[in-house]
Amino acid sequence: MSLLTIGVNHDTAPVEIREKVAFSPELLLEALTELGEQEQVNESVILSTCNRTELYIDVDDINKEALVKWLADFHSLPLAELNEMIYSHTEVAAVEHLMSVASGLNSLILGEPQILGQLKQAYTSAKHVGTVSGNFERLFQTVFAAAKRVRTETDIGENAVSVAFAAVQLAKHIFTDVSESKVLLIGAGETIELVAKHLADQGVGQMVVANRTLSRGQELAAQFNASTITLSQLHTRLSEADIVISSTASQLPLVGKGMVETALKQRRYKPMLLIDLAVPRDIEEECEELDGAYLYTVDDLQSIVAQNVASRQKAADEAKSMIAEEVGKWVSWQNRQQHSDLIKQLRANHEIEKQKLLQRAKNLLSEGAEPEAVMTELANKLTNALSHAPTHAIKKAAEEQDTTLLKKLSEAYKLETNK
Repeated sequence: MSLLTIGVNHDTAPVEIREKVAFSPELLLEALTELGEQEQVNESVILSTCNRTELYIDVDDINKEALVKWLADFHSLPLAELNEMIYSHTEVAAVEHLMSVASGLNSLILGEPQILGQLKQAYTSAKHVGTVSGNFERLFQTVFAAAKRVRTETDIGENAVSVAFAAVQLAKHIFTDVSESKVLLIGAGETIELVAKHLADQGVGQMVVANRTLSRGQELAAQFNASTITLSQLHTRLSEADIVISSTASQLPLVGKGMVETALKQRRYKPMLLIDLAVPRDIEEECEELDGAYLYTVDDLQSIVAQNVASRQKAADEAKSMIAEEVGKWVSWQNRQQHSDLIKQLRANHEIEKQKLLQRAKNLLSEGAEPEAVMTELANKLTNALSHAPTHAIKKAAEEQDTTLLKKLSEAYKLETNK
């Protein structure tokens, strides 16, 4: 098997190019079939996400140029333009790259877990089309096991590296069971949408979206079975919220100290977590003076994120060592497979010699020979037959002063050399 990986990702290509090179679910099956029909291609898997498109290919003869041309032609892109952004890896480097991708080490957000699921889906799609067989089945199962080991034995995915995720992680630390909390989301932009997704992943089912434009708030709320209010209704619903997370483009605070103080009285001073992700601030900083109100700003969370990025980088270094080990295991297995025919031939030759000598022993016994003499002859002849080849190799290595071969033969046959 000759392994080749070609692709573009967030480091090599802008989003407008990544969009053009991406394979939609509708096109993926067609692309796999067409790629499988290319000369020299034996097996193939295509991974296509918002941040990368990569082809993993088992080929008889590595011809990167032909496969890059196929990719450009499939998407009707100028070959010269794509060539400027494409990268490639072959053989052992391709295996190492694939394991790094699966483990989240090659992602825009270091250690993000979604990529492993996306890679598994890509593998399943290729298997469904029939472009995966023995070699790739073994390769990808090895890759998935390596990624699982990285996830299990390091902290690569433990710490938040986005303010949205950090906000939700903070809420988890403060509330025993965040899924039981009532959450008020102020704003309906990308940050709040990401917060809502993370909250939903944690089982939070009681969310209210407050937005200046009711239609946009309703659009976001519909994704999470949440209710919607306008910003003018904030003072009427604030007391219901255990957690308030805000991110708008307002130039003035939307939640003041007086509003929070009133809400806390209505809650009988049951604690309220306030997380302000906006710049300028949406929540007056004086709110942190109130008993029962716990206010965190985007700066507080950025500090958490910075610490967590450093923590993930340390975990990434550990993961790279693990991947190097797993690549070494893969290479050893590949080497054994490549020479398995030699092992089969050796065993077959020994079996032939055994059967020949065994038949002679049976013939002698049937002719009335002494059993002990027959057994002794069988043992001697079998010993001589099995010793002939290694004895010849040792003698030749000694004559040629090939110390390296002598050492390997000594290790293989558990011999002690003269000191």
